[in-house]
Amino acid sequence: MKEYFDLLVTFLKLGVLTFGGGYAMIPVVERELIKKKGWTTMDEVMNYYTIAQVTPGIIAVNLSTFIGYKQKGPLGGVLATIGFVLPGVVFISSIAICLSNFADLPVVQHAFTGIRVAVGALILDTVIKMVKGVFKNWKSLVIYIIAFVLSFVWSVSPVLLVIAAGLLGLLVFRPKTGEGK
Repeated sequence: MKEYFDLLVTFLKLGVLTFGGGYAMIPVVERELIKKKGWTTMDEVMNYYTIAQVTPGIIAVNLSTFIGYKQKGPLGGVLATIGFVLPGVVFISSIAICLSNFADLPVVQHAFTGIRVAVGALILDTVIKMVKGVFKNWKSLVIYIIAFVLSFVWSVSPVLLVIAAGLLGLLVFRPKTGEGK
């Protein structure tokens, strides 16, 4: 029972400390779940992010569910999800109640500007960490460049890019016959 409570409290803490969405939470996940708890590795987190991006729902919530499930099965997945979502629901509900009265105040506008800047820095930190983990060889870099150009220059749908990159990854990175699994 103690392990379930620890799981819930840990994800409540993540829910309180995480601002800016799924990618902005990677530094907090790294500190709390990888370094402090040892519940997962950065490679597993990147795999969970990959799966969470192609499944319905919010990336951060899906990540919480995956790690909770890994730790303590279905109940762990549910507790981790509730723990992560609950602080946000309380926070957003409180803001929604109060914001309509204070949204036009300059101090509130300035605070939101500062928060956006901090979230941008967290996302940039995450992107740098993800890039370091993704480019394991020149083939990864080529797939990245192709996907980036198709997205940025020709605005190809992200769904098509993910599917195409997955299929390309199957072709390029699968072991040749006799090399292993």
